Amino acid sequence: LRISAAGLQASSGNAFLPQPQSIMDFIGLVVELFTNADHFLVSLATNYGTWIYAAMFVIFFLETAFVVMAFLPGDSLLFVAGTVASAGTARPELIMLAVILGAIAGNSTGYAQGKWLGNKIYDGSIRWINAQKLQHAHEFYMSHGGKTILLARFAPIVRVLAPLIAGAARMDALRFEFFSGAGAILWAVSIVVAGYLFCNIPFI
Repeated sequence: LRISAAGLQASSGNAFLPQPQSIMDFIGLVVELFTNADHFLVSLATNYGTWIYAAMFVIFFLETAFVVMAFLPGDSLLFVAGTVASAGTARPELIMLAVILGAIAGNSTGYAQGKWLGNKIYDGSIRWINAQKLQHAHEFYMSHGGKTILLARFAPIVRVLAPLIAGAARMDALRFEFFSGAGAILWAVSIVVAGYLFCNIPFI
């Protein structure tokens, strides 16, 4: 009876610890994100169900929210998501919704960081960036900020930097959000639909 009780205590204690197999599965998924995106998405949809939509949200949020995450796959993963959805593994409209929300939230986070940085430059806390040059950026974003934010969504790396610069240059927040949302919708819908239709071409 003592042995059973001890064994029960040990097993209940370990129940809350990450299991080696689960950790290896997670690492394997992360590696597949960069090496085999279609298998990554199929694995998510097959093994984790609706978590695929949460994963898409997080990936596209991180890609634009933090400059250091610019290495995450964007356009290619979105296209592959469309091809995976065409096989019935996931719902294309939910993929698009998750990506759009993630992209908008990521842009808003980048804008907020840029605004904080811009305030520090203008009040003299940060001296290694010329406030006068930032003023030129402000004037540019006043005239061309809308189309810059919208078109930047289609350009890797640029889409990460554009919200940051917009915030630092004090682009109007409502105008920024409008064009950020429009860009995210056009981008997500066009690329997911392209991937979806590509897989439905008879010779593919």
